[in-house]
Amino acid sequence: MNKKILYKWSTLTFLLLFVTMIVRAQDSLSLTINANNPVPTFKQKVNKKRLRNVILTESAIYAAELVFLQFIWYKNHKTTPFHFYDDNDGWLQIDKYGHAFGAYQETAKSYEALRWAGVSNAKAAWYGGLAGFMLQSQLEIYDAFYEGYGFSVGDVVANGLGSLLFVAQQITLQDQPIKMKFSYSPSGYPRYNPFYLGENQLQSFFMDYNAHTYWLSFNVPGSNGEKSWWPAWLNIAVGYSANGMLDEFKNPAFLRGQAVPDLPRYRQYLLSLDIDFSKIKTRSRFLRRVFNFINFLKVPAPTLEWNRVQGTKFHLAYF
Repeated sequence: MNKKILYKWSTLTFLLLFVTMIVRAQDSLSLTINANNPVPTFKQKVNKKRLRNVILTESAIYAAELVFLQFIWYKNHKTTPFHFYDDNDGWLQIDKYGHAFGAYQETAKSYEALRWAGVSNAKAAWYGGLAGFMLQSQLEIYDAFYEGYGFSVGDVVANGLGSLLFVAQQITLQDQPIKMKFSYSPSGYPRYNPFYLGENQLQSFFMDYNAHTYWLSFNVPGSNGEKSWWPAWLNIAVGYSANGMLDEFKNPAFLRGQAVPDLPRYRQYLLSLDIDFSKIKTRSRFLRRVFNFINFLKVPAPTLEWNRVQGTKFHLAYF
């Protein structure tokens, strides 16, 4: 089931590229910068031409995904009546964090696109949240009608929570003091079960849940003040990961006719530092583009980990 993550990451990649182009347009067309506040601000008047382009582009992405699902992804799968699939215990819930992360990021990018078009903060947040939720959830509708898959209530709930995290903060605070982020470190487990965990390094990046860590990165309260000793861009991050997973629910004893190690499946809880690139003030257009693009990634930093197998561990730089 985790091969669906290839589809979900492709959606996020399209939106990242889309908003990167918008950031370039912002630099030359719509941003106002003053000496006291080098951080870009959006004009509030709706630009109908830009809004039309945003709607058409996101609609095209949505439609392209539907065509891909219908004629490529499910091409050789048998259709079935609508049915459910309970995967809430699968992959130690790492996939659920992945769903929430994807919806959060897609909501954020949709919001940025709408703000570029001059849509107000509240409307951009709500419509961006709806777009992020729909982009993440359409696959579940298809899954419900195909053999070997099924509608996952847990996935849809995770999608909603990811979008809601962005919308709630943006409406109430007009900022994102809590950001969802991602980090990756190769696990070495794909060699045991490449069908589920990837047959090469590129596939494993998307499919190996053992290698994924999802984070909530918190701005430190009061750090934006002029006299604060804590840098505004330095965050505290809490993370969740898991290890020892060779299959969705339970590790098999044999794979491809070969015995595999008896690996413990366990959760990992993490406390670390992070960088919020949106809080780094710069007049450089190039750096603004780079910071906007990479801010979904958790930077390697000293990290404290606890898990039930090894207890408490310290990492000088956790990836």
